[in-house]
Amino acid sequence: MSSPKKTDILIIGAGPVALFAVFELGLFDMKCHLIDILDRPGGQCAELYPEKPIYDIPGYPSISAQGLVDKLMEQIAPFHPEFTFNRMVSGLAQLDDGSFRVTTDEDEVFEAKVVVIAAGGGSFQPKRPPIPGIEAYEGRSVFYSVRRMEEFRGHDLVIVGGGDSALDWTLNLQPVARSVTLVHRRPEFRAAPDSVNKMYALQEMKQLDFQVGQVTALAGNDGLLRSATVKGPGGDVEVPCTRLLPFFGLTMKLGPIADWGLNLHENQIPVDTEKFQTSVPGIFAIGDINWYPGKLKLILSGFHEAALMAQAAKRIVSPGERIVFQYTTSSTSLQKKLGVA
Repeated sequence: MSSPKKTDILIIGAGPVALFAVFELGLFDMKCHLIDILDRPGGQCAELYPEKPIYDIPGYPSISAQGLVDKLMEQIAPFHPEFTFNRMVSGLAQLDDGSFRVTTDEDEVFEAKVVVIAAGGGSFQPKRPPIPGIEAYEGRSVFYSVRRMEEFRGHDLVIVGGGDSALDWTLNLQPVARSVTLVHRRPEFRAAPDSVNKMYALQEMKQLDFQVGQVTALAGNDGLLRSATVKGPGGDVEVPCTRLLPFFGLTMKLGPIADWGLNLHENQIPVDTEKFQTSVPGIFAIGDINWYPGKLKLILSGFHEAALMAQAAKRIVSPGERIVFQYTTSSTSLQKKLGVA
């Protein structure tokens, strides 16, 4: 193993809540290092729906998921956080002095006075539909998320699923694709009614096609799709398909976190609502991965949790130091830290 890299706060995850935690911790002069299994900051926002608009972030009537991540990165820039990407945290142990030693699957070692778990739902992977030979097309013609809509311009798209992701991308990609065929096993959907109504309206105008059934076969060469076979009530139908987007949901796993001795509640980590501390003092959990009575899985709820967590973390990192509550709008010292004084 490598020699330990030391920091005040080790944050597991780099999604929006983790990034905002860096801001709150930075206001208290705590240095942060973030580890994420993905190859860039943003968590599920960046991985699954970077161009999808979010409507419930205060002050932004609408902002794309990637736009939110970019703004958060800009906001935390004055605090110079460090990142380690493409790594899974594999081990955690408490040292004699109360601090924590964290190891990754690449045998890197970190030591921190506080650990903050902000790993969303844990490590996640899309569910693969049971279509023979689909693996040969993955990454070239079959995609489980949309990172850039431009990459689908001019293609014949087949989108499979009946939830919000399938309907949202059907509506968002329809203007750029050559053709769009939505496939769902029944005419009823789990998606927002407004999205379903818009989809049916586009079908009426013959701007997309909706097929009841299931994709049972793919045709193409060298990873490049040509068509897909849809088995429906009337038999098999072959539809043009150069890009397939299956949205069958995600398989979420806590991974090694489940073995760290934390109390768990249905694969989530229970916390108190004063500090958002876990059953192990010095380990906090914020965002979608935690649980408490009344928990709402919203980004803005995670922001609130990060603010209260930072107050408690400061007491561990700097024991005995008086904590003065200050507003960024009126505190000269905070404005100096942010570079705006």
